[in-house]
Amino acid sequence: MKALVTGGAGFVGTNLIQRLLKDGHKVVSVDNYSTGFKENHQKGCTYYNYDISSPNTIGPYIDHGTYPVWRDTEYDVMFHLASLARIQPSIEYPAKTIFNNFNSTVNILELAKKNNTQVIYAGSSSYHVGLYGSPYAWSKFGGEELCRLYSSVYESNTTICRFYNVYGPYQILDGDYAAVIGIFERQLQNNEKLTVTGTGEQRRDFTHVDDIVEALVKMVGQEFRADIFELGRGKNHSMNEIANMYGGEIQYIPARPGEYDKTLCDYTTAKRVLNWQPKLNLKDYIKKWLNEHKN
Repeated sequence: MKALVTGGAGFVGTNLIQRLLKDGHKVVSVDNYSTGFKENHQKGCTYYNYDISSPNTIGPYIDHGTYPVWRDTEYDVMFHLASLARIQPSIEYPAKTIFNNFNSTVNILELAKKNNTQVIYAGSSSYHVGLYGSPYAWSKFGGEELCRLYSSVYESNTTICRFYNVYGPYQILDGDYAAVIGIFERQLQNNEKLTVTGTGEQRRDFTHVDDIVEALVKMVGQEFRADIFELGRGKNHSMNEIANMYGGEIQYIPARPGEYDKTLCDYTTAKRVLNWQPKLNLKDYIKKWLNEHKN
């Protein structure tokens, strides 16, 4: 099998590429390295540095043969993971987030239509907490709607996967696009207080990246028409609980715009259709991390 992974130098993309290579598949990555890192490159994968949100790079109006990554378009599946993926940066830079996330998706779907290729799209659990709560939430739902459009009009084989607070190896530890688990780990390594927003009682469903990758692999080769799969652990924890698991001193900071009370996944459809259910627990992960990072 030959797979294309957009955002292949990023967090989830790197873990997915590792799995695909381990299973003996040929893998190509395209990434603009806005949130991905060349240090994440995996031996055996071919990497291209392109911005797939630009109509000058990919799309229906140019000759795809101009660009090396598109010369061989005989992919069996395209995993579309690339996006600007955090709520707070999207509130500060709405146009950038919407342009990037929406246009990159329509361009991938257009290429897939031309070549009858399966597309597996990374959606977001933010769908359940208000589409108009942030530009990020809206932009990811916009990608879902594009999948529905292409499946309806062109019978494209598309799948929508809603991720719930993914954590694990290669997660971002610093900067605007770091998530809470990565932030806590960086703060602990730097002997800093763990920053918790608001009261810390907001609850999130956290999912290990290995469980996410397992679900993505199970989707390959199946026929879907914008079918939706919720991919989460099915349990949630408050920020206070997580900080206490790590054992660091807490510093409370003001709540931020766009934040919400809770996420909690119902993965019934994924279990029924894909025979998938998550296996890894956040508490076990944190315990292992602490053992590996003892001073």
